[in-house]
Amino acid sequence: MNKATFGKTGFQVTSLGFGAAPIGYLKTDQDRIATILSALLDAGVNVIDTAASYPGSEESIGNSVANRRNQFVLISKCGQSFPDVPGDAWSAAAISATVDRALRWLKTDHLDVMLLHSCDLATLKKGEALGALVAARDAGKIRFAGYSGDNEAAAYAAGLPDIAVIETSVSIADQMNLDTVLPIARKNNIGVIAKRPIANAAWKESSEQPGFYGNYASEYHARLKQMKLNPAELGIPGPAKEAWPELALRFTLSQPGVHTAIIGTTNPANARANIAAADNGPLPGAVIDKIRDAFHRADPDRRWTGQT
Repeated sequence: MNKATFGKTGFQVTSLGFGAAPIGYLKTDQDRIATILSALLDAGVNVIDTAASYPGSEESIGNSVANRRNQFVLISKCGQSFPDVPGDAWSAAAISATVDRALRWLKTDHLDVMLLHSCDLATLKKGEALGALVAARDAGKIRFAGYSGDNEAAAYAAGLPDIAVIETSVSIADQMNLDTVLPIARKNNIGVIAKRPIANAAWKESSEQPGFYGNYASEYHARLKQMKLNPAELGIPGPAKEAWPELALRFTLSQPGVHTAIIGTTNPANARANIAAADNGPLPGAVIDKIRDAFHRADPDRRWTGQT
């Protein structure tokens, strides 16, 4: 797979990474998780992104691929309160304890990146939460601190000297951060992870998006309907179930400053298809312009903000 330098971290990361939200929220079987992660690592994917709030995901990843720890960049997220850790949400106590718990569950002596998980701008500006990550970094528990979120908070975080990585929404149906967050990230040599890079399969009807996926996809589905895109007209022929995810993923990976895009799946076949799509490379500039124009025409008042 293609690799890029992950901003100031210096890591070389693959264009496609694995996002662990579905394996947590969908209570995926451990054997299936191990199969998916092993297949991705075997194919060269070297980014695994999880979070303390994805139920059981840190433990499942640790149980599956801790023996291959030197083969991937390991990223988790924290900040919320949990029954088994001390302290309120965004407190130094909670973040410190959550970092320690992640190390135990992921069976590692360090995380490559730990991100604050969508705290609001006011909380970020207080500094306690980020200060706790800096303390964990200085203690060698994490290599780099970062922020996961969108809009004004993500733009602010991208300008902070202790932030090395930003995870933010970038997709065909979520383009605001391309204009507000990514320019600041590029200026400051921030590593950028695109979350929800295929817009949670927003081309599907809501009846096809049960549970976890449906909760996130409804807004994107409404946007995509208004954008009136057609993959075949944009140079991606074939059945919709194959053309749409390729168009979406390649659009995201075409954006300057995006280093890796994380996709969560519980289906090994989908994981293989995502790798093949990523390997097809960036979209032509004219196609990117058409998708950008469709977004702006459908949202002339710029109300479609990044979805946290």
